[in-house]
Amino acid sequence: MRKWLLCVLVLCALPGLRGVCHGAGFKVSEQGAKAMAMGNAFAAQADDPSALYFNPGGIAFLPGIQVNLGSTGIIVPQTEFQGTTPLSGTPPLDTGATTVTERSRRDIVIAPTLYATYALENLPVTLGLGVNATYPLSKSWSDSSVFRNQVQIASIKPINFQPTAAYRFDNLNLGVAAGIDVTYAVVTLQKSLYAPVIDPTAPAPPFGAYELGSLGVDGTATDVGYNFGLLWKPRGDLNLGLAYRSKITLDIKGDANFLATTPTGLGAIGLADSALSPYTRARASSDASTSITLPDTLDLAVAWRPTDKVTLEFDATRTGWSSFKKLELHFDSAQVAAFNNQPDPRNWRDVWSYKFGAQYQMNQRLALRAGYSFDESPVPNETVDPLLPDADRHSFSVGAGIGNAFGTLDLAYMWVHFVDRTVHNQDMTTLRGANGIFKSDAYLLAANLNLKF
Repeated sequence: MRKWLLCVLVLCALPGLRGVCHGAGFKVSEQGAKAMAMGNAFAAQADDPSALYFNPGGIAFLPGIQVNLGSTGIIVPQTEFQGTTPLSGTPPLDTGATTVTERSRRDIVIAPTLYATYALENLPVTLGLGVNATYPLSKSWSDSSVFRNQVQIASIKPINFQPTAAYRFDNLNLGVAAGIDVTYAVVTLQKSLYAPVIDPTAPAPPFGAYELGSLGVDGTATDVGYNFGLLWKPRGDLNLGLAYRSKITLDIKGDANFLATTPTGLGAIGLADSALSPYTRARASSDASTSITLPDTLDLAVAWRPTDKVTLEFDATRTGWSSFKKLELHFDSAQVAAFNNQPDPRNWRDVWSYKFGAQYQMNQRLALRAGYSFDESPVPNETVDPLLPDADRHSFSVGAGIGNAFGTLDLAYMWVHFVDRTVHNQDMTTLRGANGIFKSDAYLLAANLNLKF
């Protein structure tokens, strides 16, 4: 038994050694293998410690001490784009009309999770702590990509701590919970900079795509939000769930480094006279800051057990992505002031996702699961870009739970199909956007070990 537990702990923990993630919008809903196997329809069952994420009201019904450790691995194939971009062609003048095929770098995305709950012996109170990464982002394109001026590397690596308390009203079969979310994030952005004119300070023809240099930005942020949940069991075969998680605004502060690689780039930082040869390079540094508001979420869920062996659940989740209106960097140094006041509009919209899950309890040791979910993309056509070429998606999942009275090993597999996203937002005045089609799929594997003490 000890050898089996050790092997499973290693299986669950090893993927957590790498920590870049990708999800709906850039939200990762796959925070537990049992839920993932059921299409993430879990807010009305909420019967293991991962309920801290899906519906913290569920921990009010968990007995004793329970610990849930796991990881979700996302195998992301190359995002493929076919069409034109402001840099497709031969810069600086012959650009924007040549059709190309471009592929992003492959990635393996990991979302480790840890959840623990403790039910007090003499009170209907349960305490819990969750550690996860709900809103990670990672996208990488080649340094020579036709998207290099929009993104080469972009990542948000967050870690979220969620202390929670729940109370159970036994006469009502109702669990209520509230907690706080403390999110720490590391943010990285790297891209090449281009201007549509030779001298950005005095725009004049000929117009095109003139290289300035390379920009790198790194920063960190910490902020706090809150969450609450309700789980009501009006009948023995019926559960109703509601959960809410607030917005969190990350005020990111860090530093930026710009390497001017052309006379145009040198002019942008006020060093035109130092361009003694075409090979002159110059570096400028600055403090940098920006803000990103992570959305609030609302989950409504119902679970029904038509027989002792079958559980069916439907969830609807609203995600308030309208909080993500723009991405704008501010630089404190006067030397790079030319890069200020350049907001990158996002204008995302609030969206819903719909999730269906089923479980069949074969016997006391084995449960089989399947699920389907549909997620609306929050990204409008006007702002789809290579940073996050998002689209409506269909997710199909299967999985199983294997266990006994002391613990359960949950396993899940999910295939995520992104609907082909056609875009027509190429802008040669800002050198942003593209005209063409983005295609992508993703494959997810998850393992969680739930121990009961």
